Amino acid sequence: MMINPFVTQMMKEALSLAKEAYDSGEIPVGAIIVKNGEIVGRGRNMREEKQSALSHAETEAIAEACRNLNSWRLDGCHMFVTLEPCPMCAGAIAAARLDRVYFGAFDKALGAAGSAVNLFDMKGTKRIDAFGGILEEECTEILRLFFEKTRNN
Repeated sequence: MMINPFVTQMMKEALSLAKEAYDSGEIPVGAIIVKNGEIVGRGRNMREEKQSALSHAETEAIAEACRNLNSWRLDGCHMFVTLEPCPMCAGAIAAARLDRVYFGAFDKALGAAGSAVNLFDMKGTKRIDAFGGILEEECTEILRLFFEKTRNN
C-alpha cells in the first residue's frame, strides 16, 4: 500500500511524542490531531506523570485540540497515533467526532479499531475511518524496547 507523504510526516510527529513519553518513563505512545493540514493537538502518555488513568496520548491530544479550536466537536480532524486506540480512547475519539484515525502498531489484546474490537463502526455513532500499520515497524519497536527495559528493571 502506498502511503501519502503527509500521513508519514504526521506519524513521525506522533512518534516524536512517543519518544518523549519513553524518555519520561511512560509507555511510549504519541498522538497528534490535524485539521486542514495544521496540527491542532498533541499528546503523549502521561499516566505516571499525572497519576491519572485517563492521561493516554489520545485523550491528551483531544483535550489540547478542543482548547485550541474552542470546541468539543472535532469534525474535520484526523488523529495520528502510534498505537491502535484502546476502548477508552476509541470512545473519546468517537465522542469528539473525529473523522479519521491513522495508527502505527496494532494492539491485538486491547485494540479498539479492529484488532480486538471495532468501536469505530458502532451503530448510533459517527462512523470513523481507521487505517493501521502506518510506520508500523518504528511504532512497534519503541514499544518493544520500553517493555524489554521495564522487564529488565
